[in-house]
Amino acid sequence: MTYDPNHFKAPRVAGGALRMLANALEKPPLSGALIAKLVADTGIAALRKLSIDTDLPVQPRLTIGENAVSATETGSADLMAQAASLPRPKPEGFAFSTAGDFVDAYLQSRSDPEKIATRIIENIRAGEELDPPMRIFVAQQQDDFMAQAQASAKRYRAGKNLGPLDGVPVAVKDELDLKGYPTTVGTVFLGQESVAEDAEPVARLRAAGALLIGKTNMHEIGLGVTGINPGHGTARNPYHPEHATGGSSSGSAAAVAAGCCPLALGADGGGSVRLPASFCGVVGLKPTFGRVSERGAAPLCWSVAHVGPIGASVRDVATAYAAMAGPDERDRNSMGRPAPHLADLAKQDLAGIRIGVYSPWFDDADPEVVDQCRKQLKHLVQAGCQVVEIEVPELERVGPVHMIIIATEMAAAHLEYYKAHRKHYSTENRVNLALARSLRATDYIHAQRLRNRICEHFDRAFTKVDVIATPTNACTAPKIGKDSLKTGESNMSLTTKIMRYSPVANLTGQPAISIPAGYDQSGLPVGFQMMGRAYEEHLLLRLAAVAEGAISHRRPKVYNDLLATD
Repeated sequence: MTYDPNHFKAPRVAGGALRMLANALEKPPLSGALIAKLVADTGIAALRKLSIDTDLPVQPRLTIGENAVSATETGSADLMAQAASLPRPKPEGFAFSTAGDFVDAYLQSRSDPEKIATRIIENIRAGEELDPPMRIFVAQQQDDFMAQAQASAKRYRAGKNLGPLDGVPVAVKDELDLKGYPTTVGTVFLGQESVAEDAEPVARLRAAGALLIGKTNMHEIGLGVTGINPGHGTARNPYHPEHATGGSSSGSAAAVAAGCCPLALGADGGGSVRLPASFCGVVGLKPTFGRVSERGAAPLCWSVAHVGPIGASVRDVATAYAAMAGPDERDRNSMGRPAPHLADLAKQDLAGIRIGVYSPWFDDADPEVVDQCRKQLKHLVQAGCQVVEIEVPELERVGPVHMIIIATEMAAAHLEYYKAHRKHYSTENRVNLALARSLRATDYIHAQRLRNRICEHFDRAFTKVDVIATPTNACTAPKIGKDSLKTGESNMSLTTKIMRYSPVANLTGQPAISIPAGYDQSGLPVGFQMMGRAYEEHLLLRLAAVAEGAISHRRPKVYNDLLATD
């Protein structure tokens, strides 16, 4: 078997040149030749020539293993308590403030939710006064936020706090409904009115007492991996504000890394939780397909979409996951699945756990990225894990297959908006949607059948190992081109490099987590990804909790210590 990656050589286009390309793609007959070139450059033309002999799934085909089911079902309150009992990381030097740190400060009267809310409001304002402005949040209602904080403070004074998330600040990606806020999905034309109901994951966090800060910035309609947003302004990476946050949950990852909150909600159709978490040096979990309700998330990419938490630590992410996971009668995809559990979460002896590594794939990244991720692997081996060399065929198909599925579903989701608002999209997404709208029904069917074959390949791999490890991205956060700030950019070679490892878990529906692995020579974070079998988030979180102990965090250039003493 030979690993044959797609290393596209398409040129980067931004600014005026990108506007010219968008206009040409929208006007026949020139558009025909340009579309044919893009179809060839992205690998779609090659897929059209393949012979496929598998059936057609309409969602990820999930194989349930014995470790996906716990002997006893546990309610969300008990799950949260179990997650919050994880030992807190004690890194040398800098440490992010975690959800547990906030709760401790409240219980010990060293701070209170009202003081924290006031500081967050001040810090958001200060971030907008920087050069460049951080643009982490796109909407924040101070009166609502302070009312939540006052209610939480009252519970603490009465000794009736709701648990490990009460009074903990949480940011919400602008792809998820937050009561009283519009949902713009990163556009300048959607979300003209406020919504009346929280998305289900948001509602569960609110019920746990979380302080919902407001809506975070994102790559427009989630169709991009840099986080560049010409309409709302571009969210900046707290480690290096001239570099990208990653997308599409850009503001959510930046909010955690900048210290605005220890937790944020993201959504992931091809890596959009894990990629920005990696670029911003924090933790991101994409649960199993259907594990967390999608109700109240913008309908963008039905068969690859997931909602997941981004956090300052594995403990934080596990606690938020515990609060959100489980069936929702109003989301049929979440029904009929094994109950979430966190068995052996705090067990640090990892003896007997097999980590699969396909070395040609793992090593197909920048040398500094590979080096830091290999060190993370070594730490897991020292904790008892065994590294098993595996092979996975047809990895070169993953990128084009995922691209066809997510682009086609997004084009369908935006049919009515495209007619009225074609020129209101970013120039980058005018190009993306022109390509998406040119795809055939047969392309989508073909891609879904190939997806089934990819699922079979990974099912076979998981008979030999318990998790599969890779870098999260093949590079660290790229510098933001000034010519892209008003248009976005088309950069296929960079996009495929950023997405080399993440879309697989969206196609298969299996859970995946990104944790910090270290830093490159410029001080930019490196992410390490582990992918597990369906419904085995507990194992990923267990390994991640051990692995994060090997990292000495560095303080981001832009960081707000909300718990600093006055």
